[in-house]
Amino acid sequence: MTNPSDGQPALRADCARCAALCCTAPAFAASADFAIDKPAGRPCPNLHADFRCGIHRDLRRRGFAGCTTYDCFGAGQQTVQVTFGGRDWRQHPDIAADMFAVFAVQRQLHEALWHLTEAAVRCPAGPLRDDLRAVADHTTALTAADPAALRGLDLPGHWRQVAALLRRASTALRRRHGRTGRDHSGVDLAGRDLRQRNLRGANLRGAILIGADLRGVVLAQADLAGADLRGARLDGADLTDALFLTQPQLDSAAGNPRTRLPSTLTRPGHWPAR
Repeated sequence: MTNPSDGQPALRADCARCAALCCTAPAFAASADFAIDKPAGRPCPNLHADFRCGIHRDLRRRGFAGCTTYDCFGAGQQTVQVTFGGRDWRQHPDIAADMFAVFAVQRQLHEALWHLTEAAVRCPAGPLRDDLRAVADHTTALTAADPAALRGLDLPGHWRQVAALLRRASTALRRRHGRTGRDHSGVDLAGRDLRQRNLRGANLRGAILIGADLRGVVLAQADLAGADLRGARLDGADLTDALFLTQPQLDSAAGNPRTRLPSTLTRPGHWPAR
């Protein structure tokens, strides 16, 4: 893996170097996101022998919208190519359980790296950026550990350290831009019309924004870490400088060509072209 200080592109999924771990390791529950129940460790019935999805171009229409909003942040290829040396669970079924368990850990480490990288890039030189880079380097070292070490990792403990550091970064960045907006962290704003709210620099960490109307809203320096944006209306919203926004969050929302995005993220393919 490229060191996170080299930039976020190194933390993007490369499905060609994986073994469909996201289609096999986690469980699916029949819901608006998945058309079927699938237990953990069992391949999705739409998965082909070559690890390709048989309905990839038609996932949303076939009831698998959840697949289109999933991102492993590069954990899949790290697990297959590095942790298990290029082996896969089909040719080596004896490693399947270990591989699936390790993938779950790697996924969390890689998401942490995505946020640490973003924060380190945004923060000016100084002790905070040094701390961010140090924790990112430590997290990178953890991703290179062997399967036993990864399975035994105190992941909640590591995330507490990462989360505390990211909160410091969030506060510092919002203050630096003079935008320490209102604290809506963890607040249930589902379905709310927020078009008249001033959300510049707002703390929206973990906020429930399912179906919220954010059309035209400027979210400059707003902290969106862990915010639930499923079905949120982002037509014309400005997310250019939003903090800690991820591709899965964006993929779960509804926007249009006028929605302004960070340069590190991609406009979802299911959004209207015009």
